[in-house]
Amino acid sequence: MTATALSTGAGFTPGARRRTPRLLVGLGITTLLLVVLILLSLAVGNKYIPLPDVWNALFEPGDSYADAVIASRVPRTVLGLLVGAALAVAGGVMQGLTRNPLADPGLFGVNTGAAAAIVTATALGVSGATSVWVALPGAFLAVIVVYLLGSGRGRATPVRLVLAGVVVSSVLAAYIQAVSLSLPKVFDAYRFWVIGSLAGRDPQLIFEVLPFILVGLLLALALCGLLNALALGDDTARALGAHVGRTRILGAVATTLLCAAATAAVGPILFVGLAVPHIVRTLTGADHRWLLPYCLVAGPALILAADILGRILVSPAELMVGVVTAFVGGPILILAVRRMKATA
Repeated sequence: MTATALSTGAGFTPGARRRTPRLLVGLGITTLLLVVLILLSLAVGNKYIPLPDVWNALFEPGDSYADAVIASRVPRTVLGLLVGAALAVAGGVMQGLTRNPLADPGLFGVNTGAAAAIVTATALGVSGATSVWVALPGAFLAVIVVYLLGSGRGRATPVRLVLAGVVVSSVLAAYIQAVSLSLPKVFDAYRFWVIGSLAGRDPQLIFEVLPFILVGLLLALALCGLLNALALGDDTARALGAHVGRTRILGAVATTLLCAAATAAVGPILFVGLAVPHIVRTLTGADHRWLLPYCLVAGPALILAADILGRILVSPAELMVGVVTAFVGGPILILAVRRMKATA
């Protein structure tokens, strides 16, 4: 198979051309659902704004009270779009890199690395401790340690990387607990951030995390064909001309950029990177040329749906989006384990 064929994933899915129209229709329906959820995200809150008023405020803004309310909700909705896309695509990439359907973006210690860096910065009194510039170094350092431990004296295999990720994540989680519980000021700041929420975030965060998320998404989408090759096994991937080590490094870089930016913006939001690829895979199969674009749309849809549900369930108060996604992701994890046992 030529390099061009490999880069496009040609030959990975039998009958792919016959499935293309159906997958395009499905992607269009998912995109339409996302548009509806965007409008609902702008409409739902302590003050409900009718959807026609939302539409008018977006395309014919004025000085009314409804326009002001919707303008205040736009940054929250945009942040949900960015974070949902980042976490879902990162989950799809991580599952492809490790060939582990239960992998999520935190498997390489990305989330705990970012959280550890933020906790450390908060303890030291660093200004802007929850910024992406603090989270990124911690996330990258965690990934480097995981990769070095997973490589050992030989090649970095999926099993070694998973085990190394579990070890590093456990150590960092213990460090985070020790620091946050020992310093009351750190605990007060950390306990609100760690749950994961779109509410109350500085709109400036959008511009801080946007470049990192865009680069991470572009890099992840560029790896679709190589991830298809990895799914066939390392030896087969090498026979097809794929550089396995380089692919894993680039995939880890993409995942780190996406997760660190999302974590710095809204805190750790669990299960999105696990749940969305599983949901999408039932429609697209294992072909990453379709899996990742679907994740790009379905991830924001899940985040916005969870955020809307959190505003409705305990109105006029709110459930943080991280709590709602945990309730959604838990059953999906159980179903995934049962499905693996059934096919084993």
